[in-house]
Amino acid sequence: MSPLAHSAEAQPSRVLRHIVLYQFKPEISAAQVQEVIDTFAALPKKIDTIIGFEHGLNISQEGKSDGLTHAFQVTFRNEADLKKYLDHPAHLDYVKVVKDRRLKVVVFDYWVDVK
Repeated sequence: MSPLAHSAEAQPSRVLRHIVLYQFKPEISAAQVQEVIDTFAALPKKIDTIIGFEHGLNISQEGKSDGLTHAFQVTFRNEADLKKYLDHPAHLDYVKVVKDRRLKVVVFDYWVDVK
C-alpha cells in the first residue's frame, strides 16, 4: 500500500445525522402514534440514501424534554443524500401521515466523524 493511500484511510470520514423529535397532540391515539412510527421506520427500505436509522421513546427523568416524546435518527453520507430523502415520494407520503398528529417537531442535522 502506498503511503498516500494509507494516509487517506487514516483520515476520518463523516456522516450526516438527521434528528427528528416529536410531541404528539394529546388527542392522538396510541394506534395513530404507532402508525407514524411504523411509517417512518419503513423509509430505510424505500429510500436508498438512508444508511442508518434508529428511533425510540424518551425515557429521560431530567424533565428537560419540553414535551418531546419520540426521537428518530436518520443517517446519510452527505447533504445531497439528505436532500434526495427529503424530496423522495416515500418521505413526502410519511409527512402526510405525521403532519396533523404532531403538536411540536424539532429537526436537527449535524455531522459526525467516523473511523
